Amino acid sequence: MPREGTGPDFIEALARGLEVITAFRPRQPVMSLSDVASATGLARPTARRILLTLTELGYVRQQSGGFVLTPRVLDLGVAYVRSTGLWDVARPHLEWLVERTNESCSIAQLDGSDIVYVARVSVPKIVTLAVQIGTRFPALPTSLGKVLLAALPTDEAARVLAEPSRSGLESVWHPGRAEWEAELREVRARGWAVTDEQLARGIRSVAAPLRDGSGRVVASVNVNAHAAETSMEVLLDDHLPLLLQAAGEISLDFARLESAPHAVRPSARAARS
Repeated sequence: MPREGTGPDFIEALARGLEVITAFRPRQPVMSLSDVASATGLARPTARRILLTLTELGYVRQQSGGFVLTPRVLDLGVAYVRSTGLWDVARPHLEWLVERTNESCSIAQLDGSDIVYVARVSVPKIVTLAVQIGTRFPALPTSLGKVLLAALPTDEAARVLAEPSRSGLESVWHPGRAEWEAELREVRARGWAVTDEQLARGIRSVAAPLRDGSGRVVASVNVNAHAAETSMEVLLDDHLPLLLQAAGEISLDFARLESAPHAVRPSARAARS
């Protein structure tokens, strides 16, 4: 629990407020005061004061049956994405990739044993799982997650994977340590990762790393396809080369962004031959 922090600088009230915000789940968008108190372990009077404070700040609103989050909560996540500069750099490249593959493309980062989507350009197709900015999935059965986990030392990857997922999704693939270690070794060797219906039936994707100026993997980018529409041959023979090109150019632009003076924000190169 966040309220178990230590040290004289730990602000328990702030931790409680964030805990209330994260108590709202996709399948429970409306929560009563009792629901929030139960989910957070807070006393009802404390939960009530926090909810009313969040309501006054515009992050929560009251409606029949309880409280709901408002779109203003997205500002918290968008602030993170904007602060990295990654979305500004990546967007034209993702749009270029989507135009040429006619598939949805996303960028994700690792958060515990999950991936969290931080940028996405989608195409209107019916897919098994809905994805938007902030969506999280277990990292290991995704191509995006395999790339990020492969960038870690094996012992650190094991420590990360020992953490419980907060995605709420039960994946199809449940490998033992020997199997996932072999998978990550292969990803490290070839420089990209693929998954074929390991996260959920009907979904396959291929992903590549995004690096900063020091060569450190800071995120991963993928092309996501429906298994009934896109074969593995098309995914690897046609889409993968385009993905690797886009990943390299995003990484180059991101490195330039890091090295540029703060007052200068270089624009990503949207035009290609």
